[in-house]
Amino acid sequence: MLSKKKYLEALGIIMQMYPEARGELNWETPFQLLIATILSAQATDIGVNKATPGLFAAYPDAERLALADIGAIEEKIKTIGLYHTKAKNIKAAAQMLVSDFDSILPRDKATLQKLPGVGRKTANVVLGDAFGVPGIAVDTHVDRVSKRLNIVPQKASVLDVEKTLMRYIPEEKWVSTHHHLIFFGRYHCTAKNPKCEACPVLSYCKFGQERLGVY
Repeated sequence: MLSKKKYLEALGIIMQMYPEARGELNWETPFQLLIATILSAQATDIGVNKATPGLFAAYPDAERLALADIGAIEEKIKTIGLYHTKAKNIKAAAQMLVSDFDSILPRDKATLQKLPGVGRKTANVVLGDAFGVPGIAVDTHVDRVSKRLNIVPQKASVLDVEKTLMRYIPEEKWVSTHHHLIFFGRYHCTAKNPKCEACPVLSYCKFGQERLGVY
């Protein structure tokens, strides 16, 4: 397994590769970030960003989304995968925000996860980007990069990955690190055809060395 010291060295290089890494979902309010993040599950940020302008123009806040016709919501997000389920979730989440939280997003992770469609990853994204609450959201990119760098076993759960990263990385860098790792996984260490040959962290990467036959 890659040591904490070596991992932080590799992470430093990754951060230099993408110094401006940030969330790529478009939003103007914490509520809109919540909805966009729910919609982004098993979908691309690009695809979500194409759908949300019309959605947010019609339903910019929890009150209006809570009262929206489900068919009208589906029509606005039908280009996004699993849109039937997601339409139900975002309407139900809006209704719960209105009825239980006076339309204000909870800033507690456990409480936020009570909303329909909100899991641990979504809660970490929303709280980190909207409010600066420390957390590391483990999506497919973060999970893949962590396993390729061999800081967790291949069979490790996303929670195992999150806990390991939290042990390795200073708390004040949790939110920014999430974005750096996503950019690295999205644009360099891709699921298919990763750029191992031109990777500045190859010397730290068990996956890349095995793939290229470099030991």
